[in-house]
Amino acid sequence: MTGYTREEFGQAWLDADRNGCDTRNDVLRRDIAGAVLAVGTHGCVVLSGVLHDPYLGSDVPFVRGPGDEVDIDHVVSLGNAWATGADRFGIRTRAALANDPLDLLAVDAHANRSKGDGDAATWLPSYRPFRCAYVARQVAVKRKYGLWVTPPERAAITRVLDGCPGQRLPADPTHAPTTVDQNITDPAAGGASQPRGLVAGAPVYANCAAVRAAGAAPIHVGEPGYSRKLDRNGDGVGCE
Repeated sequence: MTGYTREEFGQAWLDADRNGCDTRNDVLRRDIAGAVLAVGTHGCVVLSGVLHDPYLGSDVPFVRGPGDEVDIDHVVSLGNAWATGADRFGIRTRAALANDPLDLLAVDAHANRSKGDGDAATWLPSYRPFRCAYVARQVAVKRKYGLWVTPPERAAITRVLDGCPGQRLPADPTHAPTTVDQNITDPAAGGASQPRGLVAGAPVYANCAAVRAAGAAPIHVGEPGYSRKLDRNGDGVGCE
């Protein structure tokens, strides 16, 4: 999580698809049943409705205002994404991930905040029938953006999906691109010439032959010189 802030993924929220509405309102319109829309907002702003909450398995009333009980959750949390590869993305790819409908669900605010930046190893929805679909969505997002999973995360995903062998990955209904075309300033832009997440002065290995020649194999995530290209199966250990 070193270096992670929400700002690393761009502002919350963009109009990433340029439909005239920001992403939060797009997701509320998609997920709130019986949505009442505010007049004069081009059909963007949801005033009220009911959320059939997938994390609780129950209905949550929604009334727009400071005390509303609905959040937009990043199914693959941005903190987890940062720690599993997004720290090396450009700002426009990170912003695309943060605004991708595939990674977003309207959910109960308390459930979302209890999750925080947790992955499948540390947090699962309390409504057990949704866990297979939830984990499958995480896999779909990570696959789309080339993010890896940690060993505990992989074990948790496997444990959940073993209980539902027919579970399929969700469709990507909008096929949102993995970069946005908005002009976004990277908070890291300050003359740094090396990719984010690299330790200053760390060796840069071209391939596993170079790692072995240096006597550094196997090389683990967090060790100087580790990079995702050296770790093909994404288990945190490269050049095994």
